[in-house]
Amino acid sequence: MASTLHSQPLALEDKSLAHLLYGLMACFPLFLVPAALSLLINFYQPQHHPDSALAVHLRWQRWSLVGMFTIMLIGYLVSSQWLSTTLYVAAAVWFIGRVFKGWLSLIEGRNI
Repeated sequence: MASTLHSQPLALEDKSLAHLLYGLMACFPLFLVPAALSLLINFYQPQHHPDSALAVHLRWQRWSLVGMFTIMLIGYLVSSQWLSTTLYVAAAVWFIGRVFKGWLSLIEGRNI
């Protein structure tokens, strides 16, 4: 019984938390506050079975947010204006691509 509970397909799991977090991540241009809130909510979620669809999406979201914030921090610390701007734009484009890919995978019921 316990093994079938952890191996549920994505269609049977509650996807509302993942949708909420992807929605917050998609609002990142608003001073990065929604993305930071999404990261905090994500970190404080109870641990799920590592192979469950929800756990896979939460891990994808965490790495997307941490990666974006890291690249933006590096862009902030760089003294050259053109390099800093390039890093900000690259981080935003990369992050938007990951949000779309993750959210579409969630809607289609696929793991990432």
